[in-house]
Amino acid sequence: MSVPTNSLVVKAKKLALPATAIVTLIFAVSIFMGRNAVHAASYTATAMDDESVSSLVALDTAVEAVAARVTPAVVNVSVTSRGSAEHEIGGDDQDSGAPQGIPPGFERFFGPQGPFGKGQRLPQQPQIQHGIGSGIIISPDGYIVTNDHVVDGATQIRVTLNDRRILPAKLVGVDKLTDLAVIKIDAKNLPSIAWGDSTKLHPGQTVLAFGSPFGYFQFSVTRGIVSAVNRPNPYTDDPRKPGAYIQTDAAINQGNSGGPLVNAHGELVGINTFIISNSGSFAGAGFAIPSQIVKATTDSLIKNGAVHHGYLGITMNDVTPDNASFFNLPDASGAIVSQVSPDSPASQAGLKGGDVLRELNGNQIVNGSALQVAVSQVSPGTTISLGILRDGKAETLKVKVGEFHNDAQVADNSDASPNQQGKLGVSVGDITPDIRQQLNLPSHLNGAAVQSVRPASPAEDAGIGPGDVILEVNRHPVASADKFASEVHSVPAGKDILLLVWSRGGTTYRVVHTDQANQNGM
Repeated sequence: MSVPTNSLVVKAKKLALPATAIVTLIFAVSIFMGRNAVHAASYTATAMDDESVSSLVALDTAVEAVAARVTPAVVNVSVTSRGSAEHEIGGDDQDSGAPQGIPPGFERFFGPQGPFGKGQRLPQQPQIQHGIGSGIIISPDGYIVTNDHVVDGATQIRVTLNDRRILPAKLVGVDKLTDLAVIKIDAKNLPSIAWGDSTKLHPGQTVLAFGSPFGYFQFSVTRGIVSAVNRPNPYTDDPRKPGAYIQTDAAINQGNSGGPLVNAHGELVGINTFIISNSGSFAGAGFAIPSQIVKATTDSLIKNGAVHHGYLGITMNDVTPDNASFFNLPDASGAIVSQVSPDSPASQAGLKGGDVLRELNGNQIVNGSALQVAVSQVSPGTTISLGILRDGKAETLKVKVGEFHNDAQVADNSDASPNQQGKLGVSVGDITPDIRQQLNLPSHLNGAAVQSVRPASPAEDAGIGPGDVILEVNRHPVASADKFASEVHSVPAGKDILLLVWSRGGTTYRVVHTDQANQNGM
């Protein structure tokens, strides 16, 4: 939700009226005002006494107190990132007629028809991009929570405090699964916010949202209510990601990402993250990550530089009044297993499609979103007890929780440096039948399919690109995305990595210099 600082344009639309229309309008307004002057004379302009508006005054006073308490801990987060490092000349893109950075008047020499054009690929300096988001100070020594998508790809992070000081920040760690990040500034005795309990929120409660809407209006506050709790994320294409979002009608816009959502006591109950809107601006439905998730994630990031989430390997549907009868359920609570991933912890424990999850370690499972949140906070390797209904009969299964790898995107924030955003800067996934067909892969080929590569990363420097398939890591075969992540994580920090890569029908070994992440500023 972070936006470029130059993206806000205010357009004023002029309304011109014909002269005859203006005369008619003035005449009509004169008659209207004359008639209403008679009625207005019967009223006396008197101020409302305190007793008449005591409830409103009390509400205003309470909101002002909360705003005064929270605002000093709110920060503006400014991010500089690097765009693509080269430009294709003479391609299908109409904007690719000439490279950027050419002095005025010389573009014609480098366009598709120019003497230096002819569809050549010319080097171009990486494009610098800027974004703005929000954050909240959670400790007096400078730890700040924001969204991962606010600082994603950042080469430089700067924080503006409420007292207008601007300080550089370093990246402590990010968690792609929950879209959370922790950054830190070098300062002491800072105002910070107290943690609230998001599990105690109910629809109708008053909440306030803080941040920098559109990146320009810093330290803004809006008031609303909790519209709903335990909302899923409609934007994610990964059913393994936990939901449990707080929905609010407190106005949230671009630039508010990473800002706090607080309760009537001024306690942090959520981190503003996204909106649902046809126009791209606030339309009454904003969503925040609940503090139940935020605190556990940030504590782990500060302590370990990373978060290790529990993983079962199932896809679920909520139990509803419509489907409950088909599973012989007494009420509409719980989660129905719709798919079990092969070789996953759930599969190994004997969980099957059609099983209804009712309890986790003796606690009732309200819905699939609540279960996702609970499991994601379980340490990998922990054995949990799942109470299920299978064909209407109660059973208990013991499941050893695995580790969620977030599509095996490899990240290493152990040195708490903003330059260490990944050993390789590559995101991979399993080879599904659809992927095999799309990439025209041989049937015998197994590995991890490259989904995306961060610009100017070690992987890009090694010539790895989307659509390539990684077959080995340091001479060890990798038959899945999880195996790839495990092998890369096992390589000591700063050590080069040897990859066997299938690309465009051939296989080659590529040496990836992981320490280059610092050398090239990414």
